[in-house]
Amino acid sequence: MTVEERAENAAQLKLSGACNCCQAVTRAFADTVGVDEETLMKMSAGFAVGMGCMEATCGSLIGAGMIAGLRTDGKGTPRYTREILAKFKEMCGAVACKDLKGITTGKVLCECHDCVKNAVLATEQVFSASNN
Repeated sequence: MTVEERAENAAQLKLSGACNCCQAVTRAFADTVGVDEETLMKMSAGFAVGMGCMEATCGSLIGAGMIAGLRTDGKGTPRYTREILAKFKEMCGAVACKDLKGITTGKVLCECHDCVKNAVLATEQVFSASNN
């Protein structure tokens, strides 16, 4: 699966209503982390609407951080997560759900399905750069 196909798959999972943002990201990476989709769906279920519905950190970033932890076996994960977050912010304009959705400003910076797509792209960019 190409990076673009994986990102589009995640966006479609979100758009279908089958997944929250965190679930869409984690599920899109199921084939790369050795964890089945059902388990990924359960572990990421509580991170909708910005971590526990508090409109805080975007759920797609939380999902990307979970994937980073699985890919690194927990070693050096904060560095990867920080890089993913920086790339995501560059792509989307913010990292908090309320800012991305324009809750306080009235200006949507990035729709949820695009946040999911960008989280997948940022994750793949960070990991492909670390393998070179």
